[in-house]
Amino acid sequence: MTYFRPELEAMAGYVPGEQPQAGKFLKLNTNENPYPPSPKVVHAIQQAAAAGLMRYPDPMGNAFRDRAADVLGVPRDWILCGNGSDDILTIVTRAFVGAGQRLRLPYPSYILYRTLAQLQGANWEEVRFCDDWSLPPEFAAAAPDLKLVFLPNPNSPTGTMVSRDAIRRLAEHLPCPLLVDEAYVDFADENCVSLVARNERIMVSRTLSKSYALAGLRFGYLVAQPHLIQQLIKVKDSYNCDALSIAGATAAIDDQAWLRDTVGKIRATRTRLAEGLAGLGFSVLPSQANFVWCTHPNHAAVTLYERLKQDRVLVRYMNYPGWADGLRISVGSDEQTDALLALLKAMV
Repeated sequence: MTYFRPELEAMAGYVPGEQPQAGKFLKLNTNENPYPPSPKVVHAIQQAAAAGLMRYPDPMGNAFRDRAADVLGVPRDWILCGNGSDDILTIVTRAFVGAGQRLRLPYPSYILYRTLAQLQGANWEEVRFCDDWSLPPEFAAAAPDLKLVFLPNPNSPTGTMVSRDAIRRLAEHLPCPLLVDEAYVDFADENCVSLVARNERIMVSRTLSKSYALAGLRFGYLVAQPHLIQQLIKVKDSYNCDALSIAGATAAIDDQAWLRDTVGKIRATRTRLAEGLAGLGFSVLPSQANFVWCTHPNHAAVTLYERLKQDRVLVRYMNYPGWADGLRISVGSDEQTDALLALLKAMV
C-alpha cells in the first residue's frame, strides 16, 4: 500500500551533481566558483552570527533587496529573495501552473524544470532548440493550457544564449509569463533585467551560487513587476532565507569590484579550457557560462567521465535522449584546468 501521490511515485526525481563525501577530488561537475567569495561576505556572516540567532530573520530580506535594487537599477519591491534560485523556480511554478496545465521549456535544458511540473501534477512540454541554438517559432505558440515558460539563458548544459532582442519578441507573442533563468548570466555578454519593465510577462531569476561563489550559502532572487511579486509572496515559505544567508548575500552583491575581477578570471580561463579541449580533438560549443559542453568523435563521453573519475577528477556526464550525450565541464582555476587537460591528453 502506498500513501503518496501518484505523481510523486511515477517520477524519478532530480539528481544533483555528485558531491564527494570523502577524499580529495578535482571537482568540475557542478559549476561552482573555484575562488573563495568576497572577504566582506565572511565578515558579514560573522557579524550576523555574533548579533544572535534567537530571532526570526526579516521575511523579505530587505537589506539584500535594498542593495540589489541599487546594483540592478530597479525598485526594491521588484525583487523577491529565495533559498537559492531553485527556490525561486519552485515558487513561480507553484504560483502559475496548476494540475493538468502546461509548462514549456526548451530542449535540452535544466532537468529540474520538468521535475517541478511533475510535482504540481502538471504537464511539461519540451521544444527543441534549432541547430544554431535559437528558438523555433513554435516556442512562442499559444496554447489554452500554457501557463508558464522557462528559458535558461545562458542555457545549461550547452552554455549557449538566446539574444535579448529575441527574448523580447518571444514575450510579446506568449500568452503567459516567461521566466528567464539567468543563473550564469554574470559570465555572459548581456542580460534581460531591463526587459522586465517593458513587459509584465518577463521575469528574471538569478543565483549567487555561481558568480558570487556562494553555492554553499543558498541564495537567489527574482526580478519581476511588483504586482507579480506581491502574489508570489503568498507562495513562498514565511522565512525562506535565514539571517546568515541574507547578511552574506547582501555583502556579496555590495562588492561589485570583487565580482568584476572574479568573473574576468573565469571568462579568461573558459577561453583557455575551450581552446585546450579543441586542441585535443573535442567539439566544444561556444559558452557564455562558467562551463563548457564538449564531445569527442573518437571517445565515448561516458568512458572519459569514468576514467577521469578514477583519477579523482569529477566532470558531469549528461545524456539527453534524441540529442546527444557529452561532458559538461565547469571552469576551474588555471591550475585545475591545466591538470584536467593533461589527463585528457593522455586519454585521447
